[in-house]
Amino acid sequence: TMKPSYPQSFFLLCRLTPSLLVLLVLILLQQHTPFAKNTIMSDDNDYAIETADAGASTTIPMEAGQIKKGGYIMIKGKPCKVLNISVSKTGKHGHAKCNFTATDIFTGKKLEDMIPSTHGTTVPIVNKTEWEIIDIGEEGELTLMDEAGYQKTDLNLPTFPEGFDKEIRAAWKEGEAQISVTVQAAVGIEQIISYKTVST
Repeated sequence: TMKPSYPQSFFLLCRLTPSLLVLLVLILLQQHTPFAKNTIMSDDNDYAIETADAGASTTIPMEAGQIKKGGYIMIKGKPCKVLNISVSKTGKHGHAKCNFTATDIFTGKKLEDMIPSTHGTTVPIVNKTEWEIIDIGEEGELTLMDEAGYQKTDLNLPTFPEGFDKEIRAAWKEGEAQISVTVQAAVGIEQIISYKTVST
């Protein structure tokens, strides 16, 4: 018997397994889709955290015993600033435990965690940048500009602490005053944490 040629074999494969071919094409397309994004909701839905698969890491691993007061730590998926650390005595198994008291850097909520000092945890990468307010919209949407002239339009006036948005708006005096704000960024979230009057 004659063996079928390559085109005939391909034709037979197409006829016999069209569903498998479709599945294979879908798998290949899915693997080559760049920047697939996931949205992870926090436990108490204070805010959503967006992570891009192809993006840089927003946290770094660190041994619990290396974290200092005033430093940062991730607790229950939230980026926190450490207020206090108490270290318990070494137990039967030879591990001293670090008891962290910290506040969520975006909501001010107090959180606690206990981790053996030699165990690993994660620390958020926190960045702070300075911007000048160019405009404030009716709904609190901001137009900001940095020293290089780059404009930022994806932030609103902060909702925490309460009344902070009204304070910034009043200080800006409908554009008569020059106001500089500090924007804090961590785990894909950005928020204004302070402001100062440059000139009135």
